[in-house]
Amino acid sequence: MANAKGQSSDLAKQEQRLAYWLLAPTFIILLAIAIYPLISVFGYSFTNATFASNKPTEFVGLDNYRNLLSMTIVQVPPLIDEATGQIQVDAETGEVQYESSVRALPREPVRFRVVTDFSLFGNKYVLGATDPAFIRAVWDTIVFGVSTVFLELVLGMMVALIVNANFKGRGFMRALILVPWVIPTAVSSQIWEYMFQPNRTGFFNTVLWYLGMGSGEIPFLSDPTWQLPAMIVIDVWKTTPFMALLLLAGLQLIPADIYEAADVDGAGPVRSFFQLTLPLLKGTIAVALVFRTLDALRVFDLFQIVLGQARYSMASFTYYELIQNRAMGYSSASSIMIFLVLSIFAIGYMRSLGVKSDDH
Repeated sequence: MANAKGQSSDLAKQEQRLAYWLLAPTFIILLAIAIYPLISVFGYSFTNATFASNKPTEFVGLDNYRNLLSMTIVQVPPLIDEATGQIQVDAETGEVQYESSVRALPREPVRFRVVTDFSLFGNKYVLGATDPAFIRAVWDTIVFGVSTVFLELVLGMMVALIVNANFKGRGFMRALILVPWVIPTAVSSQIWEYMFQPNRTGFFNTVLWYLGMGSGEIPFLSDPTWQLPAMIVIDVWKTTPFMALLLLAGLQLIPADIYEAADVDGAGPVRSFFQLTLPLLKGTIAVALVFRTLDALRVFDLFQIVLGQARYSMASFTYYELIQNRAMGYSSASSIMIFLVLSIFAIGYMRSLGVKSDDH
C-alpha cells in the first residue's frame, strides 16, 4: 500500500514538472511581449527621453510624475472696492465679485494653471495643476468609463434577458444586436460625428428641432458641456451588444429547472431575477465588468477620431505627448499612470464582487 502511494506521489511530481516545462514557452512569450515593454516604459518615465531624436537622455527622477500630478486648491479672494474698502457685488445679480482665478494660483516655484473653479460654503475656490490637460483627461476618462460601463451593464442585461427567452426569430435577433459591435470604431465614429453636426444637417439637431426642443444648432462636439455625453452615447451604442453577449453566455449556463422550482414555490419574475439570476451571474458580471472597464479606461480611438485635441482621454493625451511633443519620457510616465488606474479598478472589482482564486 505504501509503495503504491509512493509511486502515485512520484507520478504526480513528474506530471507537475512536465506542466512546468510545457508552460515555460508561455512565460517566455509573456515576458517578451508584456513584462519587458512595461519595464522599459517604467524606466523611460524617469528620464527626459525625446522620441525620434538624437538628443542625449538624462535621468530626471520623479519630475515627470510631479508635472503630471501636482495639484493645489486655492481660495479665490473677493474683489475689494478701493474707494469704499467693501467687497464688490454685481449690481444686477447681487453676486460677490472675485479676483481672477489665474492670479490666485501660485506661479513660484512651480506654475499652476486652472483646471476648474467651484464654490463651497459661500467661498470660491480654484483647482490648479501643473498640467491641467492631464488632470482633465484622467477625470474625463474615469467619468466616461464608469458611465459607459454602468449603462452598458444595465442595457446589456435587458437585451440578454430578452434574447435568452424562447420566441420565434430568436436567432435572427441575436445576430441583429451584434451589428453595432462589429462595425469598426473608425466607421461608427464618423457616422456619429455626422449625426452630431452642430446644425440641422445633423440627425439629432434635426429631430430636436422638429420636436421643438432646440434651435437646431446645438454644438454637441464643440461645446464642452455636450462633448463627454456625446462620447458616452457613442460608446454605449457600440459596446452594449458585447456586454449583452457576455451576459447571455452566463444566462445559458443557468439550469432551467431552477426557475421551474422557483415558479412552483410562487416566486415571480422580479423575485427570481434578484434572488436567482443575479447571484448565479455574479462571476459572469465580474468578468464582463473587468473586460469592459479596462477597455473603457484605455479608450483612444473614439476620442482621437471625434474630438482630436479638443478633449483628451488618458490614452489620447499620452499619444499626443509622444507623437506631437515627442516627449517620450513624459508620455511614458502618463502610460504608467494609466496602468495604475486600470490595476486599481481591476483589483477593486475582484474584491468587491468576491472573485477568488483557486487557492482560496
